[in-house]
Amino acid sequence: MGDSKDRIYISTTESQPLIHIGARVPLIRIGARVPLLILVLTISVLGQSCSIGRAVCSLGLTPPTFINHRDNFTPVRKMVEGRYPGINAWYDSLRTADILRDTIITGEGGERLFAVYASAGSEAEGAVLLLHGYAVNHIAMMHLARIYRDSLRFNVLVPDLQRHGYSGGETVKMGWGDRRDAISWTKLMHSMWGSEFIVVHGISMGAATAMMMSGEDDLPDYVGCFIEDSGYTSVWDEFDYLRHKILVSGKGLQKASDYCFRNWGWDFRTASCVEQLARSEKPMLFIHGDPDDFVPTGFVDVLYAAKTKGYKEIWRSKGARKHALAYLANKREYTERVKDFIYRCRAGSEAP
Repeated sequence: MGDSKDRIYISTTESQPLIHIGARVPLIRIGARVPLLILVLTISVLGQSCSIGRAVCSLGLTPPTFINHRDNFTPVRKMVEGRYPGINAWYDSLRTADILRDTIITGEGGERLFAVYASAGSEAEGAVLLLHGYAVNHIAMMHLARIYRDSLRFNVLVPDLQRHGYSGGETVKMGWGDRRDAISWTKLMHSMWGSEFIVVHGISMGAATAMMMSGEDDLPDYVGCFIEDSGYTSVWDEFDYLRHKILVSGKGLQKASDYCFRNWGWDFRTASCVEQLARSEKPMLFIHGDPDDFVPTGFVDVLYAAKTKGYKEIWRSKGARKHALAYLANKREYTERVKDFIYRCRAGSEAP
């Protein structure tokens, strides 16, 4: 897998502005936007009576249960069924047949971490670790789990990231703490299935987790490649972009980052996909919906440029309209690009 072998895909349709500062953003919906509306209301009501940094961190990194859907999967099931009809029936059928099972590991900080997994049988051709986004849980990745298991014949493991779903954790880690958990999950996959080629595929915060994981010095050799879909460049950059929409000052964001460091040992700038990608050597496919008004489409160009070692591809899914809908906008092309990328990486023939 040589260095600087690039493959770039760009739609032939005319490009659109990548970032629309000040554009109207609908906030009330399942997923990552909900905490932001509550944050605006909280700051408006509390004013200077409490620390802005504490308010930002408390709502963003320790959201209430009804936002995070911990132990309540009904809203997420409704969301995925609306986007991918039949996916809940597929999930439930695997549960009933005892094909989709639960497992638990302990994180490096002592957290109880939950995942579901499904074997593709004795003819499995590989394994995939699927990583979900903010304020959802493993069910949000079932549309991809079905593709990997039923079409690619891959064993599948899908965790709930920290403070999501059934997993423990004092705070949401925005990918930074989750990167270490992801390595632990691949070790379990290798132990269970003897997997010598593991794909790591994440969406949004899960994509950030994958990119942050890719730069770790102790990344196992059997992790074969990465697919990041709609990830951000760093926690700071993402929050800085969003603060223009939710009326938080730059000073307030810095206070929030400082508060995070004092209480949980990491800050928003340290949690950088760009820095981790500079150390990443494994092949990576960069995907982003175009347009994306939540994690700007322009971030993918920065991420792609940051990876200077090893093979890489980039694809913008035109017509996605909203965040993390690259697959929904172009299901067939998304699936084929993922398949082709994985097959090239497995064969060691990444060059076009």
